[in-house]
Amino acid sequence: MMTMQAMLDELAALTGTIARPLKLMEVCGTHTVEIFRHGVRGVIPASLTLLSGPGCPVCVTSIHDVDAAISIAKRPGAVLVTFGDMMRVPGGRQSLMEARSEGADVRVMYSPMDALKLAQQEPQKQVVFFATGFETTSPLIAATVYAASRQGVGNFSIFSSHKTVPLALKALLDAPDVQVDGFILPGHVSTLIGLRPYQFVADHYRKPAVVTGFEAQEIILGITMILRQIAAGEAKVENAYPSVVSADGNTKAMALLHEVFRPADAYWRGIGVLPGTGLKLRDQYRAFDAEERFHPETTGVPEPELCSCGDILRGVKIPTECPLFGAGCTPDDPVGPCMVSAEGSCAAYYKYGQR
Repeated sequence: MMTMQAMLDELAALTGTIARPLKLMEVCGTHTVEIFRHGVRGVIPASLTLLSGPGCPVCVTSIHDVDAAISIAKRPGAVLVTFGDMMRVPGGRQSLMEARSEGADVRVMYSPMDALKLAQQEPQKQVVFFATGFETTSPLIAATVYAASRQGVGNFSIFSSHKTVPLALKALLDAPDVQVDGFILPGHVSTLIGLRPYQFVADHYRKPAVVTGFEAQEIILGITMILRQIAAGEAKVENAYPSVVSADGNTKAMALLHEVFRPADAYWRGIGVLPGTGLKLRDQYRAFDAEERFHPETTGVPEPELCSCGDILRGVKIPTECPLFGAGCTPDDPVGPCMVSAEGSCAAYYKYGQR
C-alpha cells in the first residue's frame, strides 16, 4: 500500500485536476465513526465532502418496528431478546429500555443463537429475537432459524426488521435531491455479499464505487481510488479491501440466507418504503415468524417532525443542519435514532465535536 503522505499528495493533485467540488458517501455507519476517529476530514482536500449514508441498521429501524417489538415484549410469558444498541432507540412513545423498566421482559444478547438456547432452557416462555441489521448479521439469524426448525424448538421466533444494502443505493441514486459523485462501499456487508451486487452503480448510474476497510490508510486509499476514476472519466466497482472481500463474497452464508429468507418491501426510518430491501421468512419457516404469531400492535405515532435523520441518512443534510442537533437532541436524550447508535452520524458528529 502507498504511504499516507503519498496518497494525500495524490488526492491534492487529483482534486486540482478535477477542479470542482465533490461529494462522496460512506455508506457504512462504522466508516462514519472511523472517518471521525482517524481525523480523515481534517487531512483531505477542502473541495472533497464526505456524506454519511443509510448504512446504520439502528438508524433505519422504523418506529413501527420498535413499537411492535415493545408490544411483543409486554405479552405475558414473552421474552424479547435484542442486540444492545436497539435498547434506547425511540419508538412512538417509549424505547425498549423504558418498556423494560416498566416490567417488560427484554434481554440483551450478543447472538441469536443465545436466544435459541434460552428458548430451549425456558420452554414455558415464548422467546422472540428482534432481528435487525444488514447482510452482516442476517446470515447468522438465518442459521438460527434453520437450527430452530431442525431441532423443533416451538417456543422460538424472530421479528424480522432486516434491511439489505444494494437496492437502498439504487433508491438514493434515483432520488433527484441526492447528489453523490461516488460511494465508499461498506466493508462488513461486502464480506458477505461480495462486489457483484454493486455493479449496477457503475454500469447504470456511472458512479465510481470502492469497497474499503476501516483503518485510516484503507479509507484514504478508497477515496483516492474513487478520485482516480472520476479524473479518468471512469465508473467501476473496485476493491480496496481484498484481504477480506472477494467478488463473490461468502457464498455459503448467502445461500443459507436465501434458503430461509425472501426479499420483501421494507420501511426505512426517515426514508420511506424501499421495494425489495427487506427480508421475510419463506413459507417453510413461517412458524418462526413472530409477526404472524403475535400480531403486535403499534402506536401509529409518526416520526418526530423536526428530526432530520432521514435527510441525513440520504446525504441531503449533515447533522449540524438539523434544528434539533445538540439542543433538543443529544446522546443522553435522543429524539432520532441517528443520535442513539454508536454508528449514527449524529452521534459521531456530537462525540467528535463537529457542532
